[in-house]
Amino acid sequence: MLHRINALTIAAAALVLSFLQGTASAQTRTVSGKTQIDNTIELDKTVHDFGDVLSGSGALTCTFTVKNISSEPMAIYNVVSSCGCTGVKWTREPIAPGASGTISATYTNDEGPYPFDKTLTAYFSGVKKPVVLRLRGTAYAKKLPLDQTYPVHLGSLALKETSIKAGNLSQGSQRSDALTVANIGNSTMSLSFTDVTPGLEISAEPSSIAPGETAKVTYTISASRDKWGMNTYTAVPVAGGKRLGTLSFKAFTKEDFSGWTPKQRQEAALPSFDFTTFNYDVVKSGTKVVARFPFKNTGKSTLTIHKADCDWEDAAFGPLHDIPAGKTGEITVTLDTSKMPKGENVAIITLTTNTPLRPLINLFAGGAVK
Repeated sequence: MLHRINALTIAAAALVLSFLQGTASAQTRTVSGKTQIDNTIELDKTVHDFGDVLSGSGALTCTFTVKNISSEPMAIYNVVSSCGCTGVKWTREPIAPGASGTISATYTNDEGPYPFDKTLTAYFSGVKKPVVLRLRGTAYAKKLPLDQTYPVHLGSLALKETSIKAGNLSQGSQRSDALTVANIGNSTMSLSFTDVTPGLEISAEPSSIAPGETAKVTYTISASRDKWGMNTYTAVPVAGGKRLGTLSFKAFTKEDFSGWTPKQRQEAALPSFDFTTFNYDVVKSGTKVVARFPFKNTGKSTLTIHKADCDWEDAAFGPLHDIPAGKTGEITVTLDTSKMPKGENVAIITLTTNTPLRPLINLFAGGAVK
């Protein structure tokens, strides 16, 4: 039953993995709304949201402030823009302990009326990995009424979406971001949140929103060792004593190996799979397909699979066991095809492990449903 999933189908499915496979981040934590990285730098923000702008209204400029929180001078080595439409300047001289420098970016804003999300990859001395900064916003051809700019309505609370991808974080770190909401009602709204999932902090600024005005909803997700892989954090907005639906934030948590010594890395576990794709050929809708992925731990210590996730909701995994060095194991997943669309399908299985060489392992199970 080997592994003949169409290559183009796998390639298309693999695009989903960009959420999980982004540039690894340095060790970060959020303190008083600021991001500290590797105990070396403190950024006033890692995302600048220009919000809603008019296309062609002129270039947009923002500045990120970088404070040296270490005991030694540090430098901004380089900042690379993801696109020629974004120019960047930064402090070139060394930054003394306690002092600050800046990274300034200018987006041309001439690409048309579309959402934009540009990245800057910044390299700092004393920081183990490059830091990704983002410039984002939505450009419109003309100014729209507030209820159209924010088309998702929860009573008088309007926003652009209620399901937010919050990105990746490593154990011991936090991830913060913000979204804009609007009051499309006729009276002032006092916005708060209840039933907040542990590990999520969320608040609105200002919390009192006048009619026709907007506010920033800031959220912070803290990694926890009882939550691995993909997790959903939720919060219920409340205004005027009424619950206004649910906001959900999806974040992926993996192990932090930044403090591991070379010896620990050499002696780590290392899973070696017989194959990473499983083909179930053609099955009738409603068939429960069992995909099996045998492997061996070829490393020098026990392998722990913290979590197994699947992008297909009707998937059930067999028990996950620790596998000692030199021993074999198997990942088993049962896929219920009753809700799958007719035709070719590929389920992406993501394993979160304790090995620095393969912290995330992606497996594919696919075939055709008739």
